[in-house]
Amino acid sequence: GRSSRRAFAYFTFRRGKALTEIASRRLDAIREFTQFGSGFRIAMRDLEIRGAGSILGGKQHGHMEAVGYDMYLQLLNEAIAEEKGEAPPAKPEDCLIDIQTDAHIPDSYIESLSGRIDIYRKIAALRTKEDSLDLIDELIDRYGDPPKSIQGLINISLIRNMAGELTITEISQRNDIMFFYLRSAVMEQIQALTSAFKGRVTVNGGERSYIAVKMKGEKPADLMQRVIDIMKSALTNKPSAAE
Repeated sequence: GRSSRRAFAYFTFRRGKALTEIASRRLDAIREFTQFGSGFRIAMRDLEIRGAGSILGGKQHGHMEAVGYDMYLQLLNEAIAEEKGEAPPAKPEDCLIDIQTDAHIPDSYIESLSGRIDIYRKIAALRTKEDSLDLIDELIDRYGDPPKSIQGLINISLIRNMAGELTITEISQRNDIMFFYLRSAVMEQIQALTSAFKGRVTVNGGERSYIAVKMKGEKPADLMQRVIDIMKSALTNKPSAAE
């Protein structure tokens, strides 16, 4: 293909032929990255499949396949910073979520273990609603309509990442109460939650600070999303010191 002419490539194999796992993963990569300019992303996926060459030499071997490209870069950056005597790059806050909900990838939906691990990795990396919609489109294209448990997993992942940005370290459910453990909280957040959930909020400022919210029949994921949205909005609308 050149200029306005679009090129096509057809990959064929005999009916009933059993493809190797590596061949299947490479075909999946080509099917996944279909946009113009995706060659670089295909090359990166191929690095994950076959392993990368030696960083400081010409040997074609490596261990990227064992950890994945993203983790490989993170470990490499940390090692470089350590050798230079610098502090390692800051990591985003992690939030542990322990609630009663169906959130997993069924074996019957994605039979390949490596395929499930790859999708778990992509779900964990989600940051925005738009990212999640793109991933759902990919799942539909590759495996068919996803079950509710995968949508639940996607929702939990988005909430987990948003909670980490708000310094929430853990969210856990005990019977009809949801506990939000915080590294730090501001009065505006507490006031906003108390106003929104009248008579349902308890605050504890002890060694492990938390905000407890009675669920009152709300679904766990819906309640978590409401609490996080309210806390985020309270920070956004917080008046500055000059005001």
